Amino acid sequence: MSLKPVLRRSVPDDVFDQIVDDVLSGDLAPGEPLPSERQLAEVLGVSRPAVREALQRLSHAGYIHVRHGESTTILDVRRLGGLDLLPRLLLRAGSIDLSVARSMIEARRQIGPIVARLAAERGGARLTQALSASIDELCATTDPVAAQRAALAFWDVVVDGAESIAFRLMFNSLRAAYEPTIDALSALMSAEVSQREAYVALADAIAAGDADGARDAAAALLEPATAALLAAIAAIEVGA
Repeated sequence: MSLKPVLRRSVPDDVFDQIVDDVLSGDLAPGEPLPSERQLAEVLGVSRPAVREALQRLSHAGYIHVRHGESTTILDVRRLGGLDLLPRLLLRAGSIDLSVARSMIEARRQIGPIVARLAAERGGARLTQALSASIDELCATTDPVAAQRAALAFWDVVVDGAESIAFRLMFNSLRAAYEPTIDALSALMSAEVSQREAYVALADAIAAGDADGARDAAAALLEPATAALLAAIAAIEVGA
């Protein structure tokens, strides 16, 4: 483990974050026993109540399994966890995990057309004004980061139109993981956010209730950036 004395004022938060980082990095492997409260308090230089609070949070969040009277063990969060883990998995120690990034890009390519199809079926013409406003915002900016945020606002409307809580939660988690990387991805995403006609085509298909057309338009819109991002990841891996 890479635990170190806690220096921040929010002691339970820091204990929680350090253990989570060790779990996600693999320094604490699934099934491995966690040191006792007393041992953790000594290593971290904090009180046992602070450690106990952090362990309770870790248990509720699904990182550890606590058996009263027995050792506390690490759970396999990559197998058992939810989408809320994506932001932590994507960015760790200031670096992007390329395998996680690839999986997000692949998920985005598959989910986007499905959500667009549902938006056409369930939202239709009532989404016209909101989609047009997002496109106007996208076209009004020359800043690559602002353009990405406008594109996210466009997709936010599409997801709302799909009327699916499952896809809404997926979108929220993907967005939470993606937003910290917006600056770094601005060049690669320009191939997508510069396609005004593609956004208009998708918005028109949704407004017309054309489910198949919306699916195809979404796939066409997402593909250029998808290809660019996957190629960039492959190039980095080859050079690593």
